[in-house]
Amino acid sequence: MRLILASNSPRRRELLGGLDIPYEVHVIKGIDESYPASLPAVDVAGYIAKKKAMPYKRWFEDIRNVPEGVMVGSDTIVVTADTVVVVDDVILGKPSSREDAANMLRTLSGKTHQVYTGVCLLSPADERGFSVRTDVTFRNLSEEEITYYIDKYQPFDKAGAYGIQEWIGYIGVTKLEGSYFNVMGLPVQRINDELKMMAHLLQ
Repeated sequence: MRLILASNSPRRRELLGGLDIPYEVHVIKGIDESYPASLPAVDVAGYIAKKKAMPYKRWFEDIRNVPEGVMVGSDTIVVTADTVVVVDDVILGKPSSREDAANMLRTLSGKTHQVYTGVCLLSPADERGFSVRTDVTFRNLSEEEITYYIDKYQPFDKAGAYGIQEWIGYIGVTKLEGSYFNVMGLPVQRINDELKMMAHLLQ
């Protein structure tokens, strides 16, 4: 099984590496990650993960579409993923500014929100898509804590303006229902199970 992670996220690289399965990283740039405004928030992560996978289908359809240096065969599986934070049925994306990040953290303060990570596993013979949910509860965050976290950790590349593995998760998260790693950006337990099934089919 040749595994390709289609993500530049250092957290996803770390998490996938934790499965002790060799993999390579190859990312097609410029993929449109938009979604229909009418799409329910719970379905957005899965929709985008599948959308990210579609350009890689061309690799399997014609070897001439494969970039130089990338090996693709019948045993290749491409992994794409997307994570969204949802609070009160509203999606919190990546903050566009410091004030945007502060407003997101104020919104999450004292509430339970949902983190959905959608995953698509694509091979020449199979395609598996799924979404995993984790419920995360924050205690009330003070303005001083919000300011400190943003100033020190600069969470502008993170959905919902926070990383649970960082200081804000240490001091702010009071309850977690579901996969911790899913909140970091990749539901590795589910991925491991799905890859086992796909590998069995390849035999």
